[in-house]
Amino acid sequence: MIYENSYPALLLNADFSPISIFPLKTLTWQEAIRGLFLNKLVRVAEYDVEVKSPTSSVRLPSVVALTQYKKVPHCVAFSRTNIWLRDHGRCVYCNKDLTTAELTFDHVMPKSRGGDTSWENIVCACTPCNLRKANRTPKESKMFPDPTPRKPNQFELARNAKKLIRSSPAPKDWVDFLYWESELER
Repeated sequence: MIYENSYPALLLNADFSPISIFPLKTLTWQEAIRGLFLNKLVRVAEYDVEVKSPTSSVRLPSVVALTQYKKVPHCVAFSRTNIWLRDHGRCVYCNKDLTTAELTFDHVMPKSRGGDTSWENIVCACTPCNLRKANRTPKESKMFPDPTPRKPNQFELARNAKKLIRSSPAPKDWVDFLYWESELER
């Protein structure tokens, strides 16, 4: 039996670049097959699994591409995920790797001292560092964010996402498309 959430299909743009790296843009196998039949998608790779109807059988696609190019927005949204990506998934004070569930945000300049909620003032912090810094400035707490927070561009976030995704499992067929622009190891 094939379940709805099993066998996702990686969605690529018409130029075969991923629509989104983090979160990774995927389709259910049903959405992928529907897109193929409507000629909105082309099959790039497939699983070694078939679904059968009374009159035909279809191999499940593992990678599909749009037939028409979809313009990807150039502006970077100020979001929890993007701040985590900008800071490489680490606490900027102690450099500890953080899952998105462990993540807390710190206002470098506390709100009570006039700090705002912006790219330049919000950083990823682990709970112990956030509690230790408390409602103090970096100078008062002797805790300075590394790197200094700033607004990233879409290419930086995509690069950081690719590095973070490498540690998570991805179907074999997806790897070539996810790391297409990555530097080759020597």
